[in-house]
Amino acid sequence: MRLVGENVEVGVYPLSKAKELAKELESDLVEISPKANPPVCKIMNYKKFLYEQKKREKVLKAKTSKVVIKEIRFGPQTDEHDYAFKKKHAEKFLKEGAKLKAFVFFKGRSIIYKEQGQILLLRLAQDLEAYGKVEQMPQQEGKRMIMYIAPKK
Repeated sequence: MRLVGENVEVGVYPLSKAKELAKELESDLVEISPKANPPVCKIMNYKKFLYEQKKREKVLKAKTSKVVIKEIRFGPQTDEHDYAFKKKHAEKFLKEGAKLKAFVFFKGRSIIYKEQGQILLLRLAQDLEAYGKVEQMPQQEGKRMIMYIAPKK
């Protein structure tokens, strides 16, 4: 078998000699590519290798960004003050880098005001144009009209 590793002279050795060298160096003999001719083995501390690999995966996992979705709920006849208050919160969410899910909830017979709900959401999208872009235009889903806004990078 072909032997590689630190503190080892690279070359082709019989299995018994490779095991002996690994024992002398107080390390493990790990088969890297069994299909090669001759098979390639490496002398290394296998537990330490596994530990470092786990550590690297943990760091990579921590670096991945998690998508946070914040919701803002309106009624079809939301007053000007309430609208301004909720718009201010929406700006804050988009500045923090969270996605925004704005929706108008229609209760009972208020479903007849679909146009007002759509106008409200489009107005919100226009007001928040500086902070984010519309990912999904207003769509009716049951008693809700939903719109998604993604933050600008």
